[in-house]
Amino acid sequence: MRLTVSGHHVDITDGLRDHISSKLQRPERHYDAIDHVDMTLIVERNSHKAEANVHVAGADLFASETGSDMYAAIDSVIDKIDRQLIKHKQKARGH
Repeated sequence: MRLTVSGHHVDITDGLRDHISSKLQRPERHYDAIDHVDMTLIVERNSHKAEANVHVAGADLFASETGSDMYAAIDSVIDKIDRQLIKHKQKARGH
């Protein structure tokens, strides 16, 4: 799985990159055909926004979350992607 992290009005630190990589291990366990993940982190005034675009075989999944803390927004957006991947996997199996 390839990971691209970009930021708007925020510096992408090694801590943020490591946090994203470690959190993406859970969705990768549920669905191993993840090709590429694009994460965009945005800071606007007092809100922190995380957007994830996940490219898998047969679909592109997108999730977005806004919070007061960047780490919380990242956790929430990866939880959303995890649920979408499980749903996509079930549809692909025909269940």
